[in-house]
Amino acid sequence: YIAMPKPNMYQSLHTTLIAHNGTPFEIQIRTFDMHRTAEYGIAAHWKYKVDPEGKMSPDSEEEKLTWLRQILEWQQDLSDNKEFLVLLKDDLNLFSDSVFCFTPSGEVKNLTVGSTPIDFAYSIHSAVGNKMVGAKVNNKMVPNDYIIQNGDQIEILTSANAKGPSLDWLKIVKTTQAKNKINQWFKNESREDNIQRGKDIFVSLCKSKGVQASDLLKPEYMEVVLKKYGYKDWENIYASIGHGALKEGQVFQRLQDEYDKHNKPEMTDKDLVDSINDKNLRKTEGVTKGSIIVRGADDLAVHFSKCCSPVPGDEIVGFVTRGRGISVHRTDCYNILSLSEIDRKRLQPAEWNTARPKEEGKLFEAEIKIYAQNRPGVLLGVSKVLTENNITISSINARAGKQDSATITLSFSIKDTETLNTIIQKIRNVESVIDVDRAMGG
Repeated sequence: YIAMPKPNMYQSLHTTLIAHNGTPFEIQIRTFDMHRTAEYGIAAHWKYKVDPEGKMSPDSEEEKLTWLRQILEWQQDLSDNKEFLVLLKDDLNLFSDSVFCFTPSGEVKNLTVGSTPIDFAYSIHSAVGNKMVGAKVNNKMVPNDYIIQNGDQIEILTSANAKGPSLDWLKIVKTTQAKNKINQWFKNESREDNIQRGKDIFVSLCKSKGVQASDLLKPEYMEVVLKKYGYKDWENIYASIGHGALKEGQVFQRLQDEYDKHNKPEMTDKDLVDSINDKNLRKTEGVTKGSIIVRGADDLAVHFSKCCSPVPGDEIVGFVTRGRGISVHRTDCYNILSLSEIDRKRLQPAEWNTARPKEEGKLFEAEIKIYAQNRPGVLLGVSKVLTENNITISSINARAGKQDSATITLSFSIKDTETLNTIIQKIRNVESVIDVDRAMGG
């Protein structure tokens, strides 16, 4: 690595010797300057190459610009900053081993270990890669997925009639430069084809899951997904799916999450009032049961339902069960909203007993659902919010979904809706949390 340093400017002589007992050991020989770079990184290399007045020397400045030039080239070719960061994170490993190979004219090329002739072609020029139809290694034809070895002499075969790169190449190439150039070709040369291909892929996925694409492609759902991925319009989403920069499963799951959040059974205020004040409900003064008053309860036992976990401040209604007395639900509980006309006749008006002084320290069980990205530290962040507000968790259940999503069901004791709403808002501000809802029953 002396004449051809690694991309991070690492330089050293490497050799391996065999001891008398047969044990191999490696020796690295380098100067003090080289050692500082190896130990502290390229920043140290620039730092120590200064003149007596503290100014950067020309050689050091050139090395710095050379190292950055490759990264800047990738960034300029990508219009999407998020895509650039993903490529950089996934594929740019400055400390990986390198493989050295040669062009037919003897020029040395420094590539990442595992590189293929396609990587080699794009390291020469994007036009060479885009027109590539085959490759020779050491004067022998090789397949496109051949792994380049140190010392290989590589000749790229091109044709003016070549149709361009294949999407399958993205599964073969190793270097970020090659991936970037291939993606760029599909973006620039085949945008309309990519949009149609991406749309077909997405619709096909929906059909395989038994979902109508039109149910998911609502403007309000699409707007949320566009913001999540940083795209301006839905054609860009389809184009990215079409050329492989975005996974269709991720888009589907985001839209499905939005659909699930917005498609809960709805009931108008008038319907709810009519159901509570149904003429067949008994009109009695009601019986006070501790914190609540249920009209028509008489001597029936009254208990809070666990499906929607009402707390003081919620609008509530009683439901006469078979053999278990009256269960108290929130009026927006799914189980109440989905009652048949016959079962609605078993509803009883209920309200919180405001005439009775609040019991000191009286707490009520509440349950919420947290929709989040499946990232380390999400549960820790949520738990921190509850701990800081002196709230004890009763139960917790975390379920990982598809495409990097998670749903957390959390139960805890709370005083009233005012406190609960404050907690929900604080949890919404936790990093990686998408949304928080009360449990709705069902």
